[in-house]
Amino acid sequence: MNFIKKQLAWLTDQALCLLVSFLTGVRPKQAAEYRADARPKVYYANHGSHGDFMMVWVSLPRRLRMNIRPVAGADYWLTGRLKTFVIRNVFNALLIPRNSGNPQAVTEQMSEALQQGSSLIIFPEGTRNTDENTVLLPFKTGIYHLAAANPAVEFVPVWIENINRVLPKGKILPVPLLCHVHFGDALTLREGEEKTDFLERSRNALLALAPDTASAATAQETSS
Repeated sequence: MNFIKKQLAWLTDQALCLLVSFLTGVRPKQAAEYRADARPKVYYANHGSHGDFMMVWVSLPRRLRMNIRPVAGADYWLTGRLKTFVIRNVFNALLIPRNSGNPQAVTEQMSEALQQGSSLIIFPEGTRNTDENTVLLPFKTGIYHLAAANPAVEFVPVWIENINRVLPKGKILPVPLLCHVHFGDALTLREGEEKTDFLERSRNALLALAPDTASAATAQETSS
């Protein structure tokens, strides 16, 4: 039974990768394009859709995907047999209780996964950003506490472009639309760095990857 489940999970992984690639145009990064060493990392991204972690997942080489665990809300993903199978057996997600009132336990859960050799995909905004006028919501403090508990772990900013238009909130059927996934330079918590400083620095590193932000900065430099 376990063999059959593993084979079914592998086939589902392949099918989802093909589907996401077809709908969004996203392709896995080649090793020459992305520094793909095997040390545990935290990939943190903007959050506009339930399909966000799939975009990061598909964008990385398969040899890295096997050790990457998306951090996902148990209350959403454990609500049906199909979703439960996919999130547990295909993505091996780290399922956490949202709004549990015990953020320290969640940090410990993620730290344990990192110490066991897994990389994580997280969304520091804490919830999906559905406001078209807001580029990026303020970061929750969880990313700082995770960095403080794992000061040697690298945090890699990942900007996902257009996925909220492919799978808008409340919609069931996705709309094919070209998307891009932008990886930034990794950062770590600096010695003695305060919480507010790290939150600002990590958020700015992610914002710098947003196409609109980059265009505005280029226009400002040109005009000056």
